Amino acid sequence: MTNAESIRQISQQDLMALGVSDLAYVKPIEIEGQRLFAVYTADGTQVTVLPTREVAIATIRRHDLEPVSIQ
Repeated sequence: MTNAESIRQISQQDLMALGVSDLAYVKPIEIEGQRLFAVYTADGTQVTVLPTREVAIATIRRHDLEPVSIQ
């Protein structure tokens, strides 16, 4: 089996587990007409809401995680 074939065989659970301990996602949201930035763990759990994208990214990096932006 080639690497490409084995990647196609990965389960949804295994795919979701990739990066769980290394990544955090930043997503712009709107609350009461104010644009804010939510931070999510790799499994989709929202952990905080911050005032700017820059603050969100700095907070993620402060916790030794790699930020990923979602639009």
